[in-house]
Amino acid sequence: MKRFHLNIWQRLNWADNKPLKRLDWYIIKKFLGTYVFAIALIISIAVVFDFNEKQDKFMSHDAPWSAIIFDYYLNFIPYFANLFSPLFVFIAVIFFTSKLAENSEIIAMFSTGMSFKRMLRPYMISAAIIAVTTFCLGAYVIPKGSVTRINFEDKYYKQRKMNTARNIQLEVDSGVIAYINRFESYSNTGYRFSLDKFEGKQLVSHLTARSITYDTSAVHRWTIKDYMIREMKGMKETITRGTRIDTTLFMEPADFLIMKNQQEMLTSPQLSEYIDRQKQRGFANIKEFEIEYHKRIATSFASFILTLIGVSLSSRKTKGGMGLHLGIGLALSFSYILFQTIASTFAINGNMPPSIAVWIPNILYTFIAFYLYQKAPK
Repeated sequence: MKRFHLNIWQRLNWADNKPLKRLDWYIIKKFLGTYVFAIALIISIAVVFDFNEKQDKFMSHDAPWSAIIFDYYLNFIPYFANLFSPLFVFIAVIFFTSKLAENSEIIAMFSTGMSFKRMLRPYMISAAIIAVTTFCLGAYVIPKGSVTRINFEDKYYKQRKMNTARNIQLEVDSGVIAYINRFESYSNTGYRFSLDKFEGKQLVSHLTARSITYDTSAVHRWTIKDYMIREMKGMKETITRGTRIDTTLFMEPADFLIMKNQQEMLTSPQLSEYIDRQKQRGFANIKEFEIEYHKRIATSFASFILTLIGVSLSSRKTKGGMGLHLGIGLALSFSYILFQTIASTFAINGNMPPSIAVWIPNILYTFIAFYLYQKAPK
């Protein structure tokens, strides 16, 4: 068998400046095929465990089977697959490359004059295909499905929506600051409301009210009840009182009644717009949204790093065989996911900028990839 593989590779005329050849397409098809197979295998196991964990909740809340299948699991599968894409890439690279090494096919490639760098070309093309696919899915497709999935979980598994919010302060217009002591979602009403208007650094108007209610029939339409307005012009002050006034304020309950994992329901353009808007309005609870935005890019880029690590690690034929490579590969991939989670936690609970935190695992594993590349058989 080894002689057969050697003869096959020796019949192929390889040169570093040649375009893609049959061996390139062979590696690309095997890599992507193993990647898809790993996803199908692990997702099947994940779905079984997830259903066993949640079936009691589903049954107790009378969740219909059509909703469980089409609203939840049909959107759960692509979400889970994209979330652990780095793990699947690592498994696919190590499994397929270790098999090539065990069959002495990599030795046969090198014997024809192919360099290790040239052998990496089809792997990097496959990694690029996976990176672009995972980014497009994570940035534009999966968030739309996550709306249905998370709403299903909120209704039939665990409530995610916030019913109340306290100490809300945001800028609703240039120089106009709104404050609500407590807001209740079931009535769309906020209590102890105030609205301050500034010209430069000088306060020119101060409104206080017992309550403010959101009008769901119109966008940004609010009703203020039992209010008092103090208007200051130099040393002169005018006070106006009333029982009810309808007004338009550039805010809505969704701005402060944030659902858990709401950032997963927004596409990347929507995330960018939301982050910019909330920063302008003085909101501080946007780190999770910033992390999600940058993580989608960083996770896609990780396909190249983990592919290089996987090929460098498993291209050498060892006595431990595929099992040793898989063991080391799984340890590295799980440590990558763990480190990514820890870095995100530091960004949320500490002062680390989210744009830096999500890229720290990639930077660290780039050094690991470079070291293993230098040690790989040439």
